[in-house]
Order: sequence, then structure tokens, then C-alpha cells
Amino acid sequence: MKLDVYDRRILSILQEDCSLPLAEIASRVGLSQTPCWRRIRKLETAGIVTNRVAILDPKSLGIGVTVFVHVRAATHNSNWLSRFRELVESMPEITEVYRMSGQSDYLLRVLVPDINYYDRFYRELIASHEFDDVSSSFAMERIKHTSAIPLHFLEKEAAE
Repeated sequence: MKLDVYDRRILSILQEDCSLPLAEIASRVGLSQTPCWRRIRKLETAGIVTNRVAILDPKSLGIGVTVFVHVRAATHNSNWLSRFRELVESMPEITEVYRMSGQSDYLLRVLVPDINYYDRFYRELIASHEFDDVSSSFAMERIKHTSAIPLHFLEKEAAE
């Protein structure tokens, strides 16, 4: 889907605050409400806007420890991967999973209230599946965090 300047503005606004009323979004974009609403619907139908959610602050909820877990697979076959997918989906503490290149096969982002909770989580994780190696790195400080997708690449494409 080719995105024009209005679509990019809408996406930028929605990433910043999707709870804004349609009238406010339309005003900021420079469109009337109906064309703005149609564009938002088109972006949703195209799968560009997948969800509209509230982003919560983990620390405010007493979830103060972020752990990055590096996993090396015990074997590399579809059965292992299928069971691994089921496992990570069943553990709500795992908020992100990436298949990696390099020394780790997978990188998991895990959010827990404290180290003792992580120890219980870790024991459950390694008891539930076969791994060649599991190592953990604890985040000391979150310096930057955003859910926003960088849209400036789209502006460069439109200019070309």
C-alpha cells in the first residue's frame, strides 16, 4: 500500500496517542473527519494498524525487573520449534521473542516483579523444554523505550 503524507501523519498521531478523538486527529492532519476516518479504516484493513492499545508502565505496577534471556535450541527441527512456540505463548512473563542470528537462537524479553520471581520463572522454563543453553541478562536501566515505528523511512521513499 502506498502511503501519502496524510496517511503518514495519521500513523504518527495514532502511534503517539490513539485515544484522541477523530475530530482532533482530522484537525491535526488537515482533513475533515469522514476522509480521515476512511483513511484510518483503510490502514487497519491493510494490516498497517494492527491494534489500538494502552501502554502500561511496568514499574508503576510493581513489575520492576526486565530480563533478556538468550536461548540456544537443543535441536533444530520443527517439533522442537512447535513446542517452544507453545511454551513461550503460555508464559505471560515473556513479552517478546525473537529468532536470532549469532550465538543465541532466540532472545526473550521477560518482565517480572523481582529476582525471586525470575528464579521461579527460570526453573519452570527449563523444566518445560529441552535447551542447549539458557543465559540471562538483567537490564540495569531502561534508557530508551518506544512502541513507535520509525516513519521517516516512508518520507524518503515518497520523495524518490
